[in-house]
Amino acid sequence: MKRKQFRIWLLLLSVGAIFAACEGPQGPAGLNGTDGTNGIDGVDGADGNATCMSCHAGDTRENIQAQFSMSVHSSGINAVDYAGGRASCARCHSHQGFVQYANNGEVLGDITNPTAWECATCHGLHKTMEAVDYALRLDDPVKPIFNPEITMDLKGHSNLCANCHQSRRAEPNTTNPGEETFAITSSHYGPHHGAQANVVAGMGFAEIAGSVAYPTAGESKHLNQASCVGCHMAPFDSEEGEGGHSWKPSLLACNTCHDAELTDFNYGGVRTDVMAKLEELRDQLITLGVVAGNDTDGYHPVVGTYPMKQAQAFFNWVGLEEDRSFGAHNPKYVKALLQNSIEAMAAEIDKLP
Repeated sequence: MKRKQFRIWLLLLSVGAIFAACEGPQGPAGLNGTDGTNGIDGVDGADGNATCMSCHAGDTRENIQAQFSMSVHSSGINAVDYAGGRASCARCHSHQGFVQYANNGEVLGDITNPTAWECATCHGLHKTMEAVDYALRLDDPVKPIFNPEITMDLKGHSNLCANCHQSRRAEPNTTNPGEETFAITSSHYGPHHGAQANVVAGMGFAEIAGSVAYPTAGESKHLNQASCVGCHMAPFDSEEGEGGHSWKPSLLACNTCHDAELTDFNYGGVRTDVMAKLEELRDQLITLGVVAGNDTDGYHPVVGTYPMKQAQAFFNWVGLEEDRSFGAHNPKYVKALLQNSIEAMAAEIDKLP
């Protein structure tokens, strides 16, 4: 038995010696293998991890969260407390409601413990993992509630904002087309608060005929050159506390686009003009009995039935007041709406006994 084991050991030793004796000089190195998937050598040699870290690095996340804490959306004071739990309102008034709407196209029921918006309200799962993939839950053009047969396109990521910042309610003549009168049945009647998307897109308000032509919807410079993201999410200005995820409009972005040196947003005196026209139209509506109130307690519509143009003019006035840009979102459209409404109300006042 021992002799057999010795022979096997001797055979293995001989084979090893043969292979060792056959080893010659090494040849040239072969081609590099295919890039792996660890993120170090990505497409075109870019580090795949760098794309993720541009947003997910600790300092970056903390800066974004600090900016977001400055926004009204973060506090939820304008929405969550009174509407965040209602199924009919929650799609825009709470984190849980918006996520349900984005995923299911509807809110499935009342929400028992609604909370304010957070990062995951707008940002879900990434789709392409590219640098411009911010995983926005919604960024397609919007079929607005006030008219689902049309499309409201604020261009790319700004469409996320349009899902909520729209009038919801249609203007009176669209609601009751061709009728001579319109019944205002509530002191809360009007477009839903914050119809900024309507203004930017140039659609959804009452286009009363008058001396000023209405621009074609979708052709405003602010829609095609800046829009929501360009103005409200410009690089964050730490000195002024504007831009970034604060969503406060950036004066620096305004000056850069207009090649100006403004100290406020009153470019070309647009805000001054629009504010004056809003007051003039409001006072006309008070004279006609459509609006009541004062600067201290606020203004509201008076329940009643009115000529269609008066109801339309009220819709324009309150909607543009609550847009709060005083013309900056779409100067030509806003000026046309106000001037033509003012002319129409002057004619209505002339009819008074």
